[in-house]
Amino acid sequence: MKRIGVIADVHGNVLALEAVLAELEREELDGLVCLGDVAVGPQPAEALARVRALGCPIVKGNWDDWFCEGIPPADDEIGLRLVEIGEFWAAQLSADELAVLRGFPTTVEVDLGDGVTALCFHGSPSSNEEGIYSVTPDETLERMLGDTEESVLFCGHTHLQMLRRLERALVVNPGAVGLPFSAWAPNTIAIAPWAEYAVLSHDRGRLHVDLRRTTYDVAALLRLSRESGMPHAEWWAGCWQLDT
Repeated sequence: MKRIGVIADVHGNVLALEAVLAELEREELDGLVCLGDVAVGPQPAEALARVRALGCPIVKGNWDDWFCEGIPPADDEIGLRLVEIGEFWAAQLSADELAVLRGFPTTVEVDLGDGVTALCFHGSPSSNEEGIYSVTPDETLERMLGDTEESVLFCGHTHLQMLRRLERALVVNPGAVGLPFSAWAPNTIAIAPWAEYAVLSHDRGRLHVDLRRTTYDVAALLRLSRESGMPHAEWWAGCWQLDT
């Protein structure tokens, strides 16, 4: 049997990351993969250093790209706030740290044993800004997947856990370590007070996916964020659904 831990969207949240890693350390894993968006959050440099220390493959997320190449302009109130917050976090990283982000690959292949390979990416195989949802129409999803041949696909970006079976592949989203959404709707940010990840097991042609969540000290994260000097700190803290 081969067992792989899958994390995504750390979003600069080392407190959540440490809670997830503490649970994964109790597992007998053969490998770990990170699906991007590592540093965008209250602890950008610390999160990047911690993930790099794991020695696991890391794919490039959309925010990893934006931190290096510039955050796209926004035309709505929430988007404008996120641009300002993101620029504040990006400024915390050194030129060397930005170079590390720039060097992340867009896709990574992971050997699951017995001739089965997983393709890992952030959004879709061709774009780290595309999101694969449970409600994405089949024809749209087929276009997004292009000519991929792998039978297991690991994706992030949406901050929503998902297990979706296609005729040609199993699509797994482990959810977000540092910024999981409790619900998804356009122009709405509702952040759940837990951390998410997944463990995939493969044994002689049988796949098992365990989507998990764990708790951590969210109050400490929000306190750290308020004290960091980041713009719109109170608004951002108010997006967390602490009574969920």
